[in-house]
Amino acid sequence: MKHFFLASLLAGAIALPAAAADYSIMAPAAPGGGWDQTARTMQTALQTEKISGKVQVMNVPGAGGTIGIAQFASQQKGNANALMVGGYVMVGAILTNKSPVTLKDVTPIARLTGEYEVIVVPAASEIKTVADLVAKLKANPGAVSWGGGSAGGTDHITAGLIAKAAGVDPTKVNYIAFSGGGEALAAILGGQVTAGISSYGEFESQIKAGALRLLAISSDKKLEGINAPTLKESGLDVVIQNWRMVAAAPGLTPEQKKAVTADVEKLAKSKTWQDTLKTKGWIDTYLSGPEFEAQLAKDIAATETILKDIGLVK
Repeated sequence: MKHFFLASLLAGAIALPAAAADYSIMAPAAPGGGWDQTARTMQTALQTEKISGKVQVMNVPGAGGTIGIAQFASQQKGNANALMVGGYVMVGAILTNKSPVTLKDVTPIARLTGEYEVIVVPAASEIKTVADLVAKLKANPGAVSWGGGSAGGTDHITAGLIAKAAGVDPTKVNYIAFSGGGEALAAILGGQVTAGISSYGEFESQIKAGALRLLAISSDKKLEGINAPTLKESGLDVVIQNWRMVAAAPGLTPEQKKAVTADVEKLAKSKTWQDTLKTKGWIDTYLSGPEFEAQLAKDIAATETILKDIGLVK
């Protein structure tokens, strides 16, 4: 009888479905920003699709994500239920802030979404094309001012890459960093800078209203719904994506990493996630496994090179 009871228990245990993991997600930024929105969208999708039981989001802002990644790496080692959102901005911040903790100290899982950079000028500008802008840049680099986000961020890197591709010394780039998109937009519209750089979403309404002229986009091919040539089509070998990723804790076993990766893939393919991408206008650039790890290494190396060229990293 005891054997029968034990066998029944074992059979029942085997028949039970595996319990969904309860995840915690760190957004290494203040509430409301892109990383926070990504983390909370993940939270909703993981719970709605029943990929996870309970999901908590915590914010640890500061220094381009380097404060958050340092805390995550030290406190979550071996925890297969801990995730962290990050992105391309973090790559530059790690270098410019000389952060002792890098993406090598966590377990990168997948790239989730991306936004491409666009180059704009005021509608009244005499600059009509990228070729016009490059001509001015070559004639007098300092006379061409670029308005965008934080120094060393994606916008600044894009300006440096454009200069380098045009054969202009990147250290001569006259880049003016603004703390918020609203400030940068006001400066561009007011003609206080020659050109503006940011994601398409930052400028979309002003482009559609005819207040800004869209010169080019930093994607590898033309994007549906965006009427602009790529930088490559405009004669500049520049492709850059402001991507967002998810990482797991350091010290996971291969089995744990495989399980987390499988959950993230379910998330990325889910209806809830895909519907939100459309609503928010995020581009699905999902990439995982060795392909993502190779692309990440390539992006880190390229970012270090251009930040050294600009003079922000020694």
